[in-house]
Amino acid sequence: MSGWNGVGAAYAASYADLCAGTTQVIVQALGAGAQRTLLDVGSGTGSLAAKLAEDGWVVTGCEPEPTMRSISSMRHPNVPVICGTLPSLAFADGAFDCVTANFVLNHVNDPRRSAAEMLRVTTAGGIVIATTWTATPSLFWVSVCERAGLGPATGECLPADKDFERSCAGFGRMLQQSGWQDLTVSETHWTWHANAEVLWSSVTGGVAGAGAFFLSLDERDRRQFQLAFDELCNERVVDGTIALEHSAAVATGHAG
Repeated sequence: MSGWNGVGAAYAASYADLCAGTTQVIVQALGAGAQRTLLDVGSGTGSLAAKLAEDGWVVTGCEPEPTMRSISSMRHPNVPVICGTLPSLAFADGAFDCVTANFVLNHVNDPRRSAAEMLRVTTAGGIVIATTWTATPSLFWVSVCERAGLGPATGECLPADKDFERSCAGFGRMLQQSGWQDLTVSETHWTWHANAEVLWSSVTGGVAGAGAFFLSLDERDRRQFQLAFDELCNERVVDGTIALEHSAAVATGHAG
């Protein structure tokens, strides 16, 4: 799905920290790499890939957005990152011992086909891990839009035949339909403590659905949006940050 072109720097300064909320859960689920191979699909600015490399995995990042790849290569030069995206990966069948996708299947145009493609490039019996939001960053921006009297910043929606229920049960059903075996899905919760400057940089930088929505507004509506944003932040700020509760479904399975 669209909405991420050219946003690498803005993402690195904002949502990269938020999306790292699942890193420890993924690391624990995988265990030590012992020089096994791993593909991180939709690797973004490379923080998860770098952490897994530290744990002994031989990691390859795969990311379609050039500004993301540029930051990843600069920050983590020892982790190679190539251009590629689901649902068509340029790797042979069974090329990796493990494939991960952190907050990726919620952005692709065909989640089931993409989840099946993760299996294709995983060796038989290898591990696949994916995450998706169950309480999303958009909830904060919906509140801003409601206060500003603007349409909600919810981003694009998939057609009904492609979409899946954004819950642990719904994520699990979609992955089972895609062929994932020995599937377990759990929910993890965390609080993202972000200051107003970080949050504002994400929308002005065009990050995710809220950023794309903000950039689509005319000058008058942008002013309304900013006034509502400032009011909401002033109400919620504690010790310089706004505490935003998030949760995600974390799915672990195996390739057949």
